Order: sequence, then C-alpha cells, then structure tokens
Amino acid sequence: MPPAGANPYVDGSAFHFYSPNSPISVLSQVHDAFPTKNVYFTELWTQAPGNFPSDLSYHVSNLEIGAVRNWSRNVLEWNLASDQNYGPYTNGGCSQCLGAVTINGDVVTRNPAYYTVAHSSKFVRPGSVRVATNVPGNLQNVAYKTPNGKRCLVVLNTGPTLQSFTIQYKGKVVNTSLYGGAVATYIW
Repeated sequence: MPPAGANPYVDGSAFHFYSPNSPISVLSQVHDAFPTKNVYFTELWTQAPGNFPSDLSYHVSNLEIGAVRNWSRNVLEWNLASDQNYGPYTNGGCSQCLGAVTINGDVVTRNPAYYTVAHSSKFVRPGSVRVATNVPGNLQNVAYKTPNGKRCLVVLNTGPTLQSFTIQYKGKVVNTSLYGGAVATYIW
C-alpha cells in the first residue's frame, strides 16, 4: 500500500492481462476501491503464430468490450508492429508475440490484434464516452457516444450459432443478426 501522502500524485492503475485466473472484472474491483482514480488497460499479447478465430473472440471479449465495461479508459494490445522474428523486444521479453502487423521487407501481414482494435479505433475516437447497454445472452457488447454525437456499438456473439437481436435507440429499432464467433461494429 502506498503512503497516504502519495494519493495526489497517483493518476490510477495500469493492467496487463496474462492470467486466465484473473478475470477482467478485477479492473472494476480496483475502481470500486479507488473510485477517484483512473484504470488503464495497457497490454495483452497474441501467441505466435496466432489462431485467428479464438484470438479475435478472446481479445474482443476481454479488451475491446471487457476492459471498457470494467472502467478502463483505454485499451492497448502488446505491440503495433513486429518483424518476421517477432522483434524488436527486450532481453527476457516476449520472443513469440505477434504485433498488430508483421513487417517482413515489403510484406505487411495483419494479425489478430489489428482486427480486434480496428472494431473500436476507427469509430471510437478520443473523447468518446461509454454508455450503458444490456448484455443479452451470448451477445457481449459495449457502446459509446462519440464527440461528433454518433453512437457506436461493438457486439461479439460468443455463442456457436447465428443469433438475431435488436438495437433500440430513442424509439427506433433495428433488427439484425450475427454469426457465432463474429464481431460487428454498428454506427448511427
């Protein structure tokens, strides 16, 4: 526990997510204990060579949706770019982590982190504010009001089959569906 005098100098707590025994909800536990401090999510890696379907679902569920629904002010993946040898990394650092993209000479390969972050970063711009939504069944989601007044909803179907659902806003309803394991971003 830091000394009591440190409180004015502490902005908040940062988290990395590497243990399946520590659910993303621990961010809310820290927020509840220190509600005037910020919570930041600063790293999750993707094991090379990657498994796109499971990596996409895991990262969207825990980062793009889970971290933000648990008070995180941001979401960061491990690294923006790495080379074909997973570098650069520090001695003792991750020698098998995929960046969002792999650069091998003139060839750029988009990896799972590229696509997971893309579902939010293109539409959830700085200054966006998370707004409340429900979580019906297997449809994990997070919604935002953006600085330009739009709404952005990221939905992940964690179930195995196509699931229909509605998006309701100010008396208007849109019927849509999402295949099992798929993620979609809705803007209005």
